[in-house]
Amino acid sequence: MSITQQYLHDAHRARQLGEPVPPAPGTHELRVLRVWWERRRCRAVLAGRPARRGPRLLPRRRRSRGPRALD
Repeated sequence: MSITQQYLHDAHRARQLGEPVPPAPGTHELRVLRVWWERRRCRAVLAGRPARRGPRLLPRRRRSRGPRALD
């Protein structure tokens, strides 16, 4: 049974029993990765190692450069 089929089965069962539907697969992955990287950085600092930046999980917003002069 795939993860999608299991989710649909659990959601159907929860609706029949009047319980809240479980979150969809992959809903909290970014949050879990951020917490994991923050804990890793904290442990590195406490151990006296340099803390490196984690991977960028979301693309950075582009800053506008203001009005551009037309040539």
